[in-house]
Amino acid sequence: MVIKKTFTAKLQKSPQKGGWAYVVWPGSVKFFGTRGLVKVRGKINGHPFRSSFMALGNGTHKLPVKAEIQQAIGKKTGQTVKVLLEERIKR
Repeated sequence: MVIKKTFTAKLQKSPQKGGWAYVVWPGSVKFFGTRGLVKVRGKINGHPFRSSFMALGNGTHKLPVKAEIQQAIGKKTGQTVKVLLEERIKR
């Protein structure tokens, strides 16, 4: 399903050892109509990605941001990124 949705969010990092970076989208549950896993494709600061939004249990989802994407876009935890969602993957 093709979508064109953009949002900005601050990169956060899980405090646990080996924790990974992610962004939280407060409007995700309303937009997707689910509190479950949502697979997507898009761009973060223009860099392509394919990943899944994971429900946090509080009405929001988090989207993991791999280290290689952070390096490619020159962003670190605490900095803001622009996320463009292009497709919701149903498989």
